[in-house]
Amino acid sequence: MSAEGGSQRPAYRRVVLKLSGEALAGDQGYGIDPAVLERVAAEVGDVVRLGVQVAVVIGGGNIFRGVAASAGGMDRATADYMGMLATVINALALQEALEKAGMQTRVLSAIEMRAVAEPYIRRRAIRHLEKGRVVIFAAGTGNPFFTTDTAGALRAIEIGADAIMKATKVDGIYSADPKRDTSAERLARTTYGEVLARRLGVMDATAISLCMENALPIIVFDLTRSGNIRRIVMGEPVGSIVSA
Repeated sequence: MSAEGGSQRPAYRRVVLKLSGEALAGDQGYGIDPAVLERVAAEVGDVVRLGVQVAVVIGGGNIFRGVAASAGGMDRATADYMGMLATVINALALQEALEKAGMQTRVLSAIEMRAVAEPYIRRRAIRHLEKGRVVIFAAGTGNPFFTTDTAGALRAIEIGADAIMKATKVDGIYSADPKRDTSAERLARTTYGEVLARRLGVMDATAISLCMENALPIIVFDLTRSGNIRRIVMGEPVGSIVSA
């Protein structure tokens, strides 16, 4: 399907965009690259203007990685809470970029911090989406030992999203790491079972299982290619789809 022609309707009504913290760092590898923020905000705005409801779940790996800190000897729960706070910093940065691009937004945090974000309440999140606001989910699930991938899957299921879109730096799912294995093949479509069995590294096992139990499609795509978010919501075959 082509996105050309103004009469065409989006293929999705409500989506969750899963952004890693690393994606926000761009080529600098750490912190937040303003150019990346600006581009993501413009692409999300493009999709919102089509009438699609967009929620974003954001990671914190560009600032702090709980898993790495716990491997270095820090208590895992403490390290994970620090990682959750890093996601709040990213959420506020993205909120600012989205509002500069003319959108209304709300940050909903799983850890209560009323001075900067609303507490996460499922019905409130859905209401914001129905009013055309971009909702940014911060602080993961609010629990240690869960990744932001799992938070993304959980929130997508809770709000009744049609799909979760996982932004990466590659153009889909491969049978092996394409950087290390030149014979790796791109899988345009695959199943949850295959992703788990072959350990394809799309998301962690908890997130995949959640999506599988609730028949939530996962779309893995290249965020670095401009316009991909719009192409996906218009139903174009971009990236790889994981489904039943």
